[in-house]
Amino acid sequence: MRYRVTSDSTCDLNRDYLEAHQVELVPLYTFKAGETFRDGVDITPADIFAHVAAGGDLCSTAANNVEDYRAVFSRLLGECDAILHIDISLDFSSCYQNACVAAAEFPGRVFVVDSRNLSTGHGHVVCEAVKLCEAGALSPEEIKARLEELTGRVDASFLLDRLDYMVKGGRCSAVAALGANLLKLKPCIQVADGKMKVAKKYRGSFEKCILAYVKEKLEGREDLVLERIFITHTPVADGIVAKVRAEIRKYQPFAEIIETNAGCTVSCHCGPGTLGILFIRAK
Repeated sequence: MRYRVTSDSTCDLNRDYLEAHQVELVPLYTFKAGETFRDGVDITPADIFAHVAAGGDLCSTAANNVEDYRAVFSRLLGECDAILHIDISLDFSSCYQNACVAAAEFPGRVFVVDSRNLSTGHGHVVCEAVKLCEAGALSPEEIKARLEELTGRVDASFLLDRLDYMVKGGRCSAVAALGANLLKLKPCIQVADGKMKVAKKYRGSFEKCILAYVKEKLEGREDLVLERIFITHTPVADGIVAKVRAEIRKYQPFAEIIETNAGCTVSCHCGPGTLGILFIRAK
């Protein structure tokens, strides 16, 4: 059976990987200064940061509509037998619902999976879909079931150096942000069961906090799938990513440590100075 894997642009996977495995992305919409753009097509995180730094309002994002998905599915089904499509968590966006409506027009040929995640937490599910589809040993129904089981084992979190984007977006009060800044607190945002929550607050410089975060996440763990781990980030100080990579190697022998840049969705809500490590727990 010939498969294709598709995904929302929120998976934040590197372009080289997407092209090598023919993964097609459906770009979400980003709104900036009254204009509409497509994530990764005609707007980048750098554009968002420059706009906000110049005094502009915070940018926002919106889901793909049913027609966006219908067009992609219809075109690709001329080249394959079945499509596995992976969406950002239903709790963050209506992408999954819209993709399901479009998929219903192609019964038995398009299989939609709610990743229960975002960014490269979502990306891990895409990578597993690619592996299973390329192996070709399972039916699309079996692949979908495997992926849905996996979603509960993805560990995704980010550490934030600054809270001004959270304040602008109404996700954090100015008073709370002022207190966090005075106390040098850096919140860790964790994705759990498809939703985001503040898991912990670290105290100190961003570098000190990020190294403590990596240690706490990985040291002594025996329940990890060691195939890959993502370091996904918006712009951070020079040298931070290299130190995070070295810290990961200190605690766990991952076969691949993959650095990716966070796309427009994470960038709109978290801003510069955001970094996360994202991995899979074993069954």
